[in-house]
Amino acid sequence: MGLEDRDALRVLQAAFENSGAPQADSDELIRRLYTRWFALDAAVRDLFPPELGPQRAAFGQAMHWVFGEFVAQRAQEPVAFLAQLGRDHRKYGVTQQHYESLRRAWYSTMRSHLIDSWTGAVDDAATQAINLITGIMSGAADAEDGPAWWDGTVLEHHRVSRDLAVIRLHLDRSMPYHPGQFVNVQIPQWPRRWRYLSPAMPADPDGLIEFHVRSVLGGMVSNSLVAETRPGDRWRLSSPHGGLHVDRDGGDVLMVAGSTGLAPLRAIIMDLCRFGENPRVHLFFGARYPCELYDLRTLWEIAASNPWLSVSPVSEYAGDPPWAGDYPDVQPPRGLHVRQTGRLPEVVTKYGGWGDRQILICGGPAMVRATRDALIAKGAPPERIQHDPLVG
Repeated sequence: MGLEDRDALRVLQAAFENSGAPQADSDELIRRLYTRWFALDAAVRDLFPPELGPQRAAFGQAMHWVFGEFVAQRAQEPVAFLAQLGRDHRKYGVTQQHYESLRRAWYSTMRSHLIDSWTGAVDDAATQAINLITGIMSGAADAEDGPAWWDGTVLEHHRVSRDLAVIRLHLDRSMPYHPGQFVNVQIPQWPRRWRYLSPAMPADPDGLIEFHVRSVLGGMVSNSLVAETRPGDRWRLSSPHGGLHVDRDGGDVLMVAGSTGLAPLRAIIMDLCRFGENPRVHLFFGARYPCELYDLRTLWEIAASNPWLSVSPVSEYAGDPPWAGDYPDVQPPRGLHVRQTGRLPEVVTKYGGWGDRQILICGGPAMVRATRDALIAKGAPPERIQHDPLVG
C-alpha cells in the first residue's frame, strides 16, 4: 500500500518523535543518517557548517511534520513545503547526485534503526516516502530558473541599542518578495551558517533592503551581525519564505511585535501605505525597556499621516537601564499612544480576545507562543492568528 498505509507511516513518523531533544532516540537516528550520508558522498560534508546540531534538529522536526501529513493523507502542504525547500537548497550548491546519495543513506539508516519493526509494509512506505521527498525537492530545484541566491553590500549599520542593530544593504539585483516574508542570510564572519531574517521594508526595485537584528545569548551569528557588521561587507541571501500577510478585505487587524519581530510587520504596514483605504491596524510594539523601542519615531511618522494605524508601545520595565544613554533617544514626538508597562501577552489581552481581527504575531518563540495562547484563551479563533513557524 505504501503511502496509503497509515499504520506503516506512523512507524516512520514515530522515528522522528522529539527530534533535537537531548538523548532522544530520533536524534541518534539523524546522527546516523548524516554519518552514513557523508560516508557515501564525502563532498556533501563541505556543504554544512562544522556544528550540525541545529541542522539535525531542523531536519528531524520537518520530517516529523511531513510524515504526520502523510499519515493524515494530506498532500498539498507537504508537497509545497518540500518544493520550496528544494528550491532554497540550491544556495548550498546541492546537486542531483547529492539527492541520490541522501536517498540511499536515508533508506539504509531507517531500515537498520527500525529493524525490530521493519515489515514489508514499512519497507514499501519508507521506499515510496523517501523517493517522493527527495524527488519533489530535486525536481523543484531542477525546474527553478530564478537565482539560487542574491548577493549584496552593506551600506549602513546603526547600533540602535546595546544588542540591537539596523542594517541596510544594496543587492546586486533586486529581490522580489512579499512584505512579511523572511530570507536566509549568510555573512562573511560565519560562512555556511545561515540565519533567518525578515526584511523591514517592502521589496525595492533598486535592490535596497533593510534588516533589524537582535543579538541573543550564545548566538554566534546574531552577535556578529550586531557587533561586527561593517559597511562594505558582502552578504548572501536565499529566496524568500513565509506567508505572513494582511487581507485588505478581511477586516481590521491586530499586530503584536516583540523587539525585532517588528521588522516583517513594519514591511506590511509600509506596503499598506500605498493604498488610499485600509482596514484599521492596531500595533502593539513591545520590548524590555523603553529605550529598546527603537523604531517608534518611524512608526509615529507613518501613523501621523495614516489614520488607519494606531501604535501602542509596551515595555516590561518602566525605566531605562544606565547604558541607555549611550544610544539614540527613541521617544517619539507627542501624538503616539501612551506607552504601557507590562508583558505583551497581558497588555494585549487586557483589551479582550480581539476575535474579530486578523491577528499577526512576530517575535521570539516564547513571546509568540504565550501571546497566541493568551489570545485563544480570551476567545480569539486560532485560524485567525498568523505567525512564523515556532522554533526553540
